[in-house]
Amino acid sequence: MVSRAWRKVKVDWDAWSARDLTGEEIVRLILDGTVIKTRLDRKATNISVLAAIGIRRDGQKVLLSIRNMGGESTAAWGSFLADLDARGLRRPEFVIVDGAPGLEAALVALWGGDLPIQRCTVHKHRNLLGHAPKRLHDELSEDYRDMIYADSAAEIETRRKAFLRKWKLKCRAVADSLEEAGDRLFSFTRLDPSQWKSARTTNAIERLNEEFRRRIKTQTVLPCAETVPMLLWALLASGQIQMRKVDGWETLSQPLVPMSLDLAA
Repeated sequence: MVSRAWRKVKVDWDAWSARDLTGEEIVRLILDGTVIKTRLDRKATNISVLAAIGIRRDGQKVLLSIRNMGGESTAAWGSFLADLDARGLRRPEFVIVDGAPGLEAALVALWGGDLPIQRCTVHKHRNLLGHAPKRLHDELSEDYRDMIYADSAAEIETRRKAFLRKWKLKCRAVADSLEEAGDRLFSFTRLDPSQWKSARTTNAIERLNEEFRRRIKTQTVLPCAETVPMLLWALLASGQIQMRKVDGWETLSQPLVPMSLDLAA
């Protein structure tokens, strides 16, 4: 009985992984890679999983693909994106990424350098903290949040310049790390403000990963690395994990405005 059930899940997983995406009207794409620790052959093993969530025109999130690619290199992301493209996924209007350089390079290679890309502000916050001594973490976090969560694009621009002036003197590595992200850290300001909350981060995928980790905490051994993405898909397919519409979905049809931030501090 267990073997029959497993075969049924495997057949459904294979069909889902190869399904045609031509009919999916995806306007926004969220891409992130994560490492999930599990047990294979009774040994603790880190499995690198790449995931893509699409946002439909009506704001509904949908899992498009999740695969074990062995890492987050340009080649790994290139193969992952090429599969989506081959299955009919059209060029999205806006993409949110975790900041991995291999991913951004793969996106540009597939869809061109004019593709609007948003770097996850949460990932960048972690990067900044990694460049600062611990005694400065609270101050750095407060300055960063004041900038990222300002009420308008103009206020964000003002606070960004102030952030760079201050941290170039206080801790140059922090300022350099912020400048490294460039305008892609602020692409969300091209959207209607009602969308900013959902467009700043890859949290939609992070939440899926957290829920998956919670549910497999008691799992002793998984049979193979491919089981990790398949189990996550099965939790979604069975309705045990559900995804709601993104905030600000009512304005998703509005065109992006030109980049207005002056990134010169």
